[in-house]
Amino acid sequence: MSPARILIAKPGLDGHDVGARVVCLALRDAGFEVIYTGLRRTPAEIAACALEEGVDCVGLSILSGAHLVLCEELKRELAKLDLPDLPWIVGGNIPAEDREPLEAAGAAAVMPTATPLEEIVRVCRTVLESPRGGKQ
Repeated sequence: MSPARILIAKPGLDGHDVGARVVCLALRDAGFEVIYTGLRRTPAEIAACALEEGVDCVGLSILSGAHLVLCEELKRELAKLDLPDLPWIVGGNIPAEDREPLEAAGAAAVMPTATPLEEIVRVCRTVLESPRGGKQ
């Protein structure tokens, strides 16, 4: 069986990607195939890349504070491409009070900055093993 494919994306105008790159390396080292979009992608570009690459999960890294708007836009763009059930995870500067709205919007997991890499890997595995997402 091939490794699960995860797309890591930096939506919006956020120009800081060191953390996203570190997460990419941790996921790769844990056996995932990782595709990184680079900086400043729109939700439409991210959804199109997810479709083109045939990924099992999308991980968003958002430090700009625009996570609620960007995640809602990603959800709409995935649905437009007939990917409404593709699991997505969001991490970054996420205030505790935004966790519930993000989960209600469809986030499979919400991980604030300083989440240990081991926890990120564990959560990705859990999301991909759930009935909703990815490879079984």
